[in-house]
Amino acid sequence: MTSQKIQSKTLKIAVVGDIHDQWEVEDTIALKHLGVDLVLFVGDFGNESVEVVRAIASLDIPKAAVMGNHDAWYTATEWGRKKCPYDRSKEDWVQEQLDLLGSAHVGYSKLDFPDWNLTVVGGRPFSWGGPEWKFADICKERYGVTTLEESAAKIMAAVKSAAGDAIIFLGHNGPSGLGDRPEDPCGKDWHPPGGDFGDPDFAEAISQTVTSGKVIPLVTFGHMHHTLRHTKKVLRKSVFRSPEGTIYLNAASVPRIVENAGQKQRNFSIVNLEAGVVTQAALVWVDKDLRVASESILYEHSPSAL
Repeated sequence: MTSQKIQSKTLKIAVVGDIHDQWEVEDTIALKHLGVDLVLFVGDFGNESVEVVRAIASLDIPKAAVMGNHDAWYTATEWGRKKCPYDRSKEDWVQEQLDLLGSAHVGYSKLDFPDWNLTVVGGRPFSWGGPEWKFADICKERYGVTTLEESAAKIMAAVKSAAGDAIIFLGHNGPSGLGDRPEDPCGKDWHPPGGDFGDPDFAEAISQTVTSGKVIPLVTFGHMHHTLRHTKKVLRKSVFRSPEGTIYLNAASVPRIVENAGQKQRNFSIVNLEAGVVTQAALVWVDKDLRVASESILYEHSPSAL
């Protein structure tokens, strides 16, 4: 049975935080060296960066992705269109990105991984975050969604069609309900600091999924960078565990490629999943020799946590 396949091995998942044009051939090599089974991309590949998405689409490791607000940067608003570097009457870089990713793009959709009895369900694509819905026009034009209620229903439709017993939710921005302090996973950290800038439609869909009896081991997202704007003293809280045992992971450690003592290092969030339970989540930095230069354990499961 497929459920036994989940129990027979630990699934190693890499979550790639906001890329913002920082993707190199070495990233693919590093992922293979880390031995990951599945790669999840939270979006913000760049400002409609077709070539970055093209490189990621060619990654021959099972993957799923959702688009971020920067992935429609020149398309979704009037001010963005004024700065657009290409002729929008002849080209559509947003659609090019979606076409390149194909079924791997799970925004308002899902991707089944039957060997693991697992389905990845995507939240609202191109999300900016917060109770006020920015980029609403692009969701209306491309997905026929006009309200947050319709958005939650669209996500739930994907959940209801999921073949897996376990659901991983993948969003660009996380759900509301994880706190309203600036340092919380989706907290507002610009002036004035404070306020929950999670997505209420995402939260509603997750809540309905819990009520339906599905197992949700992981909800992962980015958008809200770990480095806070209003202070340099603390980092954003990147992990939250719900009473149901779901791990909420903000993977947006930005910049994701840095120079350390003259050497490049790149980060990935690594999640171990066993029998529908996250057993560990860590942020790792990989050096040019493919060694894990540093590892920060963000969460570790203990039997008493059940």
